[in-house]
Amino acid sequence: MPANSRSHQQDAVRRRRRTYRLVAAAAGLVTVGALTAALPGTASASSAAGGKGKPGAHGPGRYQDVQLLSFNDLHGNLEPPSGSSGRVTELQADGTTKAIDAGGVEYLATHLREARKGNPYSITAAGGDMVGASPLISGLFHDEPTIEALNKLDLDVTSVGNHEFDEGAVELARLQNGGCHPTAGCYMDKEFEGADFPYLAANVLDEKTGRPILKPYWVWRNKGVKVGFIGVTLEDTPGVVSAEGVKGLKFKDEVETINKYAKMLQKQGVKSIVALIHEGGLPASSSYNYDCDASGAGNGISGPIVDIAKNITPQVDALVTGHTHAAYVCTIPDPAGKPRMVTSAASFGRLYTDTTLTYDRWTGDIARTSVKSAKSANHVVTRTVPKATDMTELIGRWNTLAAPIGNRPIGYISADVPSTGTESPMGDLIADAQLWYGKELDAGTDLALMNPGGVRAGLTYAAKGSEGDGVVTYAEGFTVQPFSNTVNLQDFTGAQLIQVLKEQVSGTNTASPKILQPSANLTYTLDLTKSGADRVVTDSVKLNGTAIDPAATYRVATNSFLAGGGDGFTTLGQGTNDLVGTDDLTALEQYLTANSSAAGPIAPPAANRIKIVQ
Repeated sequence: MPANSRSHQQDAVRRRRRTYRLVAAAAGLVTVGALTAALPGTASASSAAGGKGKPGAHGPGRYQDVQLLSFNDLHGNLEPPSGSSGRVTELQADGTTKAIDAGGVEYLATHLREARKGNPYSITAAGGDMVGASPLISGLFHDEPTIEALNKLDLDVTSVGNHEFDEGAVELARLQNGGCHPTAGCYMDKEFEGADFPYLAANVLDEKTGRPILKPYWVWRNKGVKVGFIGVTLEDTPGVVSAEGVKGLKFKDEVETINKYAKMLQKQGVKSIVALIHEGGLPASSSYNYDCDASGAGNGISGPIVDIAKNITPQVDALVTGHTHAAYVCTIPDPAGKPRMVTSAASFGRLYTDTTLTYDRWTGDIARTSVKSAKSANHVVTRTVPKATDMTELIGRWNTLAAPIGNRPIGYISADVPSTGTESPMGDLIADAQLWYGKELDAGTDLALMNPGGVRAGLTYAAKGSEGDGVVTYAEGFTVQPFSNTVNLQDFTGAQLIQVLKEQVSGTNTASPKILQPSANLTYTLDLTKSGADRVVTDSVKLNGTAIDPAATYRVATNSFLAGGGDGFTTLGQGTNDLVGTDDLTALEQYLTANSSAAGPIAPPAANRIKIVQ
C-alpha cells in the first residue's frame, strides 16, 4: 500500500478509536471535552493499541526488535527552515565538519515512512514543543496546520513541552480534542479535528484538583509487545512561559513524577518503559553524529538531563529528551549503574532518531545487557529525497490562506541578520526597535533589553520566493517574533538595572546564562573568567557612554514576558510606572517601515555592545 494511502487509512482508524481527553482545565479555566481515559490506573488509560506495518512471516521468538523513531522541538516548522536554523553539522572521518541543509515536513515524512519499512514493530514518539514559537504558516492559525501534519506523520505519542502552554491549557485542550478556535473560528470551512495522538503531561497538575491535566502515560501494544510511555515537561516551565499561559497549573519534579508512574506501569504488567522528557542537555560537540560516549558513558553531555537521567528509576529503559535544541545520542548510567540511552534530535525537524529496543518476550522488559541493548543514531532529514505529496498539499493549502498577510513587505535589510551568538545582530536589532518604539510612546525611554529565547530566527537577505533580495516580509518577521508579547515600559533604579544584568549569569541562570540583548546605547563588559554575578563588570556598565548611577531612575523597554520576571529576571518583575504598548512584532514592523527603504536598507548591528572577556 502506498505510504500516503496507509497514512490516510490510519488517520481514519485513529479517529474512531481516539479516547484521550484532558481531565480538567486549571483554576479559572473551562473543561474541554469529555472526561475519558484520563485517570491513571483505569483500563482505558493503559490499553491504547499501537503498531505500524504487517506482522512478520514467522512466529515470535524470545527477542523482538522494537523500532522507536523520535524527534523533538518541531515548533511548527512545516516548511524547510532557512539559514542556520535549517542546517546541521556533520562530523567527517578526517575530523572536519560539513553543513547539511535539513528539515521540512515534506522530507521528514518521507524519511520516517522509509525508516518504518521492514519494521512491523515501529513506534513514533516526540519530546515536546511540537507547536509554539511557530512560523506564520502554523502560528497564524494557532498551530492547527502542525497538528494536522503530525497526524499525517503517524505520530503515536508526545510529551508536552513548555511551548505547548504558550496559549494556555484551554488552547492545548483544543489542540488535543479538536474544535474551532474560540475567537478566530474555523479556517477550512470545517471543524478542526484535533490530534490523533495523546499529549502526555504527567507532571502538570490542576492546582484545584491536584490531578494531571493530560493523560500521564500511554501504552503501545502490538501482538503481545507492550511499551509504556510517560511524558513530562521541565519543572521550570513557569519560568520560561508567560504567567497567563500557566495560570492555575502546578509543575512537579520530573524524576519524582516519572518514578511514580513507572511504578504504576510495572504494577499493571508493563515493564518496558520510555520516558519522554522535555528537558535536555548540552552536548560536547555541535555535530549531530559525534561519539557521545567516546570518553565514557555520560561524559559527552552536560546540563539538566544528566542529573535527571542518573536518578530516574532503572525501570525506565530509554529517555527521549528535548528543549535544548541539541543533537545527541548518549548513554548515561541509571541508579543501578546500567547504561541507558538518552537521545535528542536537535530541533525544527532537521533530524530524527532511530532507536532499536530489544524486547524480551519472556520477561516483558527491554533487554539492557552487554549482549542485548538499545542501539540508536540520529539521522539527517535531508532535502535530497522526494517530497511527501500529502505534506506538499497541506503546506500549499495553508500557505494560500496565509499569503495575503505573510507576503506583505515590512522593511529592508542590507545583509543577513543572524540570530546566533552570545550577543546576536538579530537580538540587537529587536532591542533597537523596542527602544525606538518606546520613545514613540514615551520620549523619556532610556534603553531596551530583549531576552535571547524570544529571538526565534534571524532575517535572511536572499529570501525565498519572489519578494526580492533584502525585502523583509511580515512572514519573516513573524518567524523571528511569534509570541505576541507586548512592549512594556517600566522604571528601575540604576542599582536595579545593574542587578538585572547580574541575573543573566547568576541565580537560576548560573549554569546556563541568558544574556539579554541590549539596545545600541547600553554597553558593558562580561568577564567569563569569573563566576556568577561577578562576570558582569559593574563599573563598565554605561548608557550613552556615561556610567550608570545607582540612585538614578531609568525608563526601560522590555517585552511582557521579561516584565513579568520571566527567564529568572526577578528584578524585571519589580518595575514601576508601567505602560503597556502594542505587540512586539508590530513594534518591529513599525521600526523597519520607518527606518528602512529599498534605497536605504538597515545594516545588521555589529553585535559589539557587550565586550566579552574569556
